[in-house]
Amino acid sequence: MFNTGDKINLKFVITEEVYNGFIFIFKDNNPLHTDAKYAAGKGFKERVMHGNILNGFLSYFIGECLPTKDVIIHSQQIDFSKPVYMNDSLNFEAEVEEIFESVKVVKFKFTFKNNEGKKVAKGSIQIGLT
Repeated sequence: MFNTGDKINLKFVITEEVYNGFIFIFKDNNPLHTDAKYAAGKGFKERVMHGNILNGFLSYFIGECLPTKDVIIHSQQIDFSKPVYMNDSLNFEAEVEEIFESVKVVKFKFTFKNNEGKKVAKGSIQIGLT
């Protein structure tokens, strides 16, 4: 089902719908994310999108894009290196890094790159096959 080195590529877009849905559900109205003038005062070109939106994309990747639905997330780690803005298209690439067949575990490493091809986040996610 999985082989070390297998890659999956997806594209995600930070739309108004994604942004507003995140705020509606989680009530995170921090001004860095909601006030363009505040964000500019902190040195950003506009409102910075919530980093945890990317975690939602990770959930979609695991829950909907793998060749099996018999999975559960054991752990995930994400490092943010650049801000993400409204309408950014994010190229996501996940690669099977390790497979532990005896315990039915697969570890992926992943990156998100913005419209300019610059890495905005990277990390790893470990799943169990149920």
